[in-house]
Amino acid sequence: MIDLKSDTVTKPTPAMLKAIMSAEVGDDVYKEDPTVNTLEERLANMFGKETALFFPTGSMANQAAIKLHTQPGEQLICDKWAHVYNYEGGGVSFNSGVSCKLIDGDRGMITAAQVAENINPPDFYHSPLTSLVCLENTTNKGGGACYNFEEIKKIREVCNEHKLGLHLDGARLFNALVAKNENPKQYGEVFDTISVCLSKGLGTPMGSVLIGDKEVMKNAMRVRKVLGGGMRQVGFMAAAGLYALDNHIDRLAVDHRRAKELATVLKELTFVKKVEPVETNIVIFYLNDNVNEITFLKHLEDKGVIISGMGQGKLRIVTHLDYSLEMHEKFISILKNI
Repeated sequence: MIDLKSDTVTKPTPAMLKAIMSAEVGDDVYKEDPTVNTLEERLANMFGKETALFFPTGSMANQAAIKLHTQPGEQLICDKWAHVYNYEGGGVSFNSGVSCKLIDGDRGMITAAQVAENINPPDFYHSPLTSLVCLENTTNKGGGACYNFEEIKKIREVCNEHKLGLHLDGARLFNALVAKNENPKQYGEVFDTISVCLSKGLGTPMGSVLIGDKEVMKNAMRVRKVLGGGMRQVGFMAAAGLYALDNHIDRLAVDHRRAKELATVLKELTFVKKVEPVETNIVIFYLNDNVNEITFLKHLEDKGVIISGMGQGKLRIVTHLDYSLEMHEKFISILKNI
């Protein structure tokens, strides 16, 4: 099967498995796992931050960050398509007692002007106190779109003016760094906390890392414990992360190129109504109104291809490490012959 429903479906490469099997490990709850400690230190240094903490999932890392930045009854600002609002099980309210002010952005991206417009007056006690802004780069539901970094800097200025925290859900941040030729330290300079995922484009079996300075991260271990995220000999997975940082970042450009090639093919098909702009490894497209989504997905599956149906004729393709050139050529042929 050619599985393109997500970049989370990747399996470790033989070389990554070798790194996993040869990892030196300890008990990470006691901070005695040397490989985890190395991974955390490396990512903190990469982004120019003081510290980092390994989490089992990106959702848990995001939820911990929100908990570190807020108090119950407060409010965060995010795009209406944000992962922290749509795909983390209501954790913002359940874990932190915080509400979301949703902004109607562009493909999951919001502007500094929109942030400024949506901050509740701090002395107006009838509304929640705004305390945090959450951005997502690249945007998942927005089709892998990348922020303009100049706009991010403007959002930082608004946060400084109003004394708000700024968190980045960087689940696919490495895709953005490669696509925009940006430097991790740029992001470390403007965000208070950053979560990065190792199990999407970088191809590890599991793991995300929350990065920040010591002051905001001082209770991160405690929050991770409360959320059930303390792990023991997790250095095996940290070793996969270290291998991925050494070997799987630059190759993300291949995923981006193949996604753009698929988008070009889709635009030529008569049954496709619209294809969203493609910047990284996600392709969002829409079927014509007279084409049944379920029937179309079943047809692809019968041909050996799995993609995601998002409802109302909207579909998603995600290219990744395990999507080979042979698979790519076969999928293009299938699309052209439907």
